[in-house]
Amino acid sequence: MAEARRAQERGRARARAASGAVPRGRRELARFAPSGRSVVTGLLILAAALGAYGLARGTSAFAVEAVAVRGAPEGTAGQIHKVLAHVEGRSLLSLDLPALEAAVEDVPAIASVRFDRGFPHTLNVHVVPERPVAVARQGTSAWLVAASGRVLAPLDRGARGSLPRIWLGRDVELAIGDVLVGAPRRAAGAVAPLGGVRLPRVASVRSSDTELTLVLRSGVEVRLGDGSDRLLKLTIVRRILPSLTGAPGYVDVSVPARPVAATLYSQVEVEPSTSTDP
Repeated sequence: MAEARRAQERGRARARAASGAVPRGRRELARFAPSGRSVVTGLLILAAALGAYGLARGTSAFAVEAVAVRGAPEGTAGQIHKVLAHVEGRSLLSLDLPALEAAVEDVPAIASVRFDRGFPHTLNVHVVPERPVAVARQGTSAWLVAASGRVLAPLDRGARGSLPRIWLGRDVELAIGDVLVGAPRRAAGAVAPLGGVRLPRVASVRSSDTELTLVLRSGVEVRLGDGSDRLLKLTIVRRILPSLTGAPGYVDVSVPARPVAATLYSQVEVEPSTSTDP
């Protein structure tokens, strides 16, 4: 019986093959397959879109008529317009935006930039400016320095008196747009968080490969150790400073869990439970 049933099924299969019949499962799949006509239509639409895009790139349909700079100070915005002057008249679609970003970021006062195409005729430029945090001093020369360590501009002696001073060795050569390296760069990074901590005014920064020290106008030294966890350490310092009255001293937060405060006449180890929680 089983042999007869198998022979019968083989016979049915040969009959379906001879008649060209398609199994049901395949018929279901065939219903969702695109027809030859729809494939051709899709290819024609794609070709038309690519042709229109290529035509738009090469014509004045989207030519740049205005460059809108946002987020930059007035003087810096003028520099950016000069850098981008060559894009006017070119199609928005043909612009190499990564190359334009690199060109604008070469302007010393610019930390980062982002572009977007404002169709039909505007190139929008969104700028994040560098943030000045210190003055680098070398003899009678002075330069404004950003949190990134970038040299922004030369300064007259005594200018920007509210910013801390970073003293440079005689062998250091600087030009506008250069970035400080080594200990001076770490010093610039050390004072970068000061705006959010409200410490008393910092007069200068001393820096080495292993130690960062802020010297306040009052004469108190703030010893940060290797410069890690700066925001936490500065927050601890802000809480401790009111206890230092009278003679200048220091606050050592090189180990945030074991801060030490001292004047010329006394030394106090502050309780960690009250000092390491910002």
